[in-house]
Amino acid sequence: MRRVTMTAGRPLLALALLFAVAQPAAAQSILRDSETEKLFNDMSRPLIEAAKLDPKNVKVVLINDPEINAFVATGQTVYLHTGLITASDNANQVQGVIAHELGHVAGGHSIRIQDGAKQASGISILSLVLGGLAMAAGAGEAAMGAMALGQQAAMGQFLAFTRAQETSADLAGASYLGRAGISGQGSIDFFKKLQGQEYRLAVYSTDSYNRTHPLSSERIASLTQVYQNDPAWKRRSDPALEARFQRVRAKLIGYISAKESVLRVYPATDTSIPARYARAYAYHRMGDRDSALREADALLATAPQDPFFLELKGQILLESGKPSDALTPLRDAVARAPDQPMIQAMLGHALLATEKPANFPEAEQVLKASIGRDAEQPFAWYQLGMIYDRKGDTARAALATAERYSLEGEPKLALSSAELALRGIPQGTPDYIRAQDIAMVSRTAVDKDKKRRRDK
Repeated sequence: MRRVTMTAGRPLLALALLFAVAQPAAAQSILRDSETEKLFNDMSRPLIEAAKLDPKNVKVVLINDPEINAFVATGQTVYLHTGLITASDNANQVQGVIAHELGHVAGGHSIRIQDGAKQASGISILSLVLGGLAMAAGAGEAAMGAMALGQQAAMGQFLAFTRAQETSADLAGASYLGRAGISGQGSIDFFKKLQGQEYRLAVYSTDSYNRTHPLSSERIASLTQVYQNDPAWKRRSDPALEARFQRVRAKLIGYISAKESVLRVYPATDTSIPARYARAYAYHRMGDRDSALREADALLATAPQDPFFLELKGQILLESGKPSDALTPLRDAVARAPDQPMIQAMLGHALLATEKPANFPEAEQVLKASIGRDAEQPFAWYQLGMIYDRKGDTARAALATAERYSLEGEPKLALSSAELALRGIPQGTPDYIRAQDIAMVSRTAVDKDKKRRRDK
């Protein structure tokens, strides 16, 4: 499991001077993990197909945020918060959330939200005009009243627009679950969790007039009959999928929580696979290599060929200063899961970290293979850049660095690296064209940032 800071559009709604608007994209801390992403793909694929979307174009991404939340931005990416995964009891609950978010994707809601904002702004601007006329006539209090009422009407219309989108996504998600043969029980159970949160936060509204979302009680009431009438209502989740979810949830808790919290949830007396997984990550994060390795070895004793258990042991050894010892489990992991680019990238990192030139050709090979399957790995690009630099290929080292900075949302650094690459790579080659692309996109981003600063 690895943290990657990337730019992800997040539609946060805020009351501006006149009306609610969607705020710009913000940098998000994304957690990437081979086993987690494989699980998300398998959990979401039947739902994506039920929504008549192309699984190749839809991604489910994990955001490091403790809030119980999920959202979509422009494009076809569903963002799940870590708080949502840790709060979920089972895979079916998360599938209910994913189905709902796919309803937003299929409905184009992230684009249409601007329509709602425009309608609301029209009402608010009209109130300003009326207020101005009242002021000109000397009716100051009437003017302020007209503007206040306009603000209230604008917000009311916008909130009604977003609630309508949420209701539409609820019903669409229910239909996707039904078409995929997946029970809606998890969806109802999750709304009940949210209802409990509303009670704890003292949200006792009898209706949702002043909210962006319908109340959970309203959603439960409207969806229960829909789900219960579906043939999949009483269908049990796939036990193998559920076991995988419990593993991923446990390793996530081990990765993001304090060791004391992990041990409360998964005490040392618990010898289940999820418990050992959680403790292994918690011990590793706290620098207790021996305890972490003990848990990893216990996991491997149950499944010696599991690529993710092998990856875990390799990661513990690599990140505790023993890269040479990490090579065997990581090579085995790659052999068992040749389609997992992040495990390949970790092997490349370990090979390079040995500081043995004899390992560098293999490192270059596996890193290129990794990036060929998944180019959105800043650290893999960094490692590949180091290899090019040691070979004396400064131009391609600069190109790899440009790729890295582009992914990390650093357009100024990406531009300078891409321009350096262009000076050393033969014109017309694929690498030259790629450097041109990065330079063009980065230059545009830099110019926009300069203009924004001037306009402040």
